Amino acid sequence: MSLFLSTYINKVDKKGRVSVPASFRAALAGQDFAGIVLFRSHAHECLEGFGMDTMEEISARLDHFDLFSAAQDDLATAIFGEAAPLPFDGEGRVILPPDLMDFGGIGDQVAFVGMGRKFQLWAPAAFEARKIDAREEIRAKGLTLPRGGER
Repeated sequence: MSLFLSTYINKVDKKGRVSVPASFRAALAGQDFAGIVLFRSHAHECLEGFGMDTMEEISARLDHFDLFSAAQDDLATAIFGEAAPLPFDGEGRVILPPDLMDFGGIGDQVAFVGMGRKFQLWAPAAFEARKIDAREEIRAKGLTLPRGGER
């Protein structure tokens, strides 16, 4: 799988249609589902985005919990119960559901933010504030990457 990189700010039309950045579509090429999957972030007022292959991986990771445990149920509800699979149209656009747009404060523009194996959708002004907060946290905590890059 290719990585989601960079930030793109795209216009959202009155019907909620937005063009997914070409590099993001390229990163998703070859998957069985031609589109993206979005759900509400649990950490920020933004949307989390994945390809269907990664959603399948997340589902497999939930198998490490007991099937009827509260933890498994809570995570499955918050991720899969609210997930919106959005197919690409012929021009590489998706239609953002109104409830997800409301949650993310998304109006006539949206920032697609590459985050490696995932991406996020933000209201552009909110993302600018998030970038500042993230940089401050990195400096304050002296954060760095672990050695080896292994998962």
